[in-house]
Amino acid sequence: MRPTLRCVLICAGGIPVALLSVLVGPSLWVVWAGYVGLLFVGCAVDILGGMRRRDLATHVEVPDTIYIGERGLLEVIFTGPAGRGVAVTTLFDLDRNLAPVPAEVVRLAPPETRLTVAIVPLRRGSHEVARLWFRWDGPLGLIRRWRRFEIHREIAVVPNTGAVRDAAVRLFSRRQFEAGLKVERYVGDGSEFESLREYVPGLDHRSMNWKASARHKKLVCTQFRAERNHQVIVAIDTGHLMREPLQGVPKLDHAINVALLLSYTCLRTGDQVGCYGFDDQPRAFLRPEGGVGSFPRLQRFSAGLDYSTGESNYTLALTDLATRLRRRSLVVLLTDFVDSIAAELMVENLGRLARRHLVLFVALRDPSLDAMVRAVPDDLDTVYRSVVAADFVRERELAIRRLQQTGVQCVDAPPDRISNALINRYLEIKRRELF
Repeated sequence: MRPTLRCVLICAGGIPVALLSVLVGPSLWVVWAGYVGLLFVGCAVDILGGMRRRDLATHVEVPDTIYIGERGLLEVIFTGPAGRGVAVTTLFDLDRNLAPVPAEVVRLAPPETRLTVAIVPLRRGSHEVARLWFRWDGPLGLIRRWRRFEIHREIAVVPNTGAVRDAAVRLFSRRQFEAGLKVERYVGDGSEFESLREYVPGLDHRSMNWKASARHKKLVCTQFRAERNHQVIVAIDTGHLMREPLQGVPKLDHAINVALLLSYTCLRTGDQVGCYGFDDQPRAFLRPEGGVGSFPRLQRFSAGLDYSTGESNYTLALTDLATRLRRRSLVVLLTDFVDSIAAELMVENLGRLARRHLVLFVALRDPSLDAMVRAVPDDLDTVYRSVVAADFVRERELAIRRLQQTGVQCVDAPPDRISNALINRYLEIKRRELF
């Protein structure tokens, strides 16, 4: 228990009352004594008439798992007949990788009162909800009571497979995509035999099958489909730049979500998918496998990609990856860079890798930089920020143009558009059979 601010102010108000006996007359000490007595009586009323600590029965329900980028709901349940109408303030003691929760005030209404708060994770991993603090004032607001409720529950913050699953459902539920997925008929494209059909005006003359035409005694064309069973390697950079938050979520987790959605799309279209993680050295490699049934192993692999403080070593990582690939593959690199100088080794090594494999470079664009460039220059600070942001954007575009000149496919988009841009680029590459 401790006095409230109201109690302290009332005590301070007793000082001029006490001076009355000095300035006016000694007989006025009775007024000061009565003042102090009333204060003590008020505090005693708050102590004896307020809700006691043992009367506050509490149960806390903590979610076991939260997807990164989403919110988990923590529920506090107050039970018991005591405390009707008492306003209880709740304070949470959380792990530093969980966003702070502001104090919540709930007014008790027995037999049961529920309070729901949102838990926002900042990083993947296992994070603790340590304890919950309660505070409430007595009937007169002079004495405040505190109670500590120990929780010590771990919350597993995992890659956002829920968002990947929802995006995959939306993508594969489109009738036009399903139609293309089942047969993948692209007239004049592809190299894998699909069927024969009678020639009609408008078909490509180069697809004419003269032997089949002679056998059927009519003009017959060969239809092709895009070749399946390609090998796709998703390389994820876990270096220190990928630790930085972008729209409240670390870039690494954005990259993992995009990688899982791309992997699921590749598996559904018949390709084999593997995964590779690196920072200042190669960290993990998952050999390519086909079939939608192999998607859970990709989920487990991505969950094990941890945040790193090391500088990304593209020379070592891409050289190691090249030695692991025995056939021409589509290598999708999910990474980030700051300027053209920092990207010098990245451009050089990606160009070397692109001589044998098809490389798709994927970078997350920070929307705040574009916003700074377009900001209205109302003051000198805004002008400075706009100029610096414009330099970063210009150097970024220069590095991407250099990559394109070496034969590397590039996708540079903000987090809310990166998934669609990457899937569309992959389907275009597959339709054109570039790998």
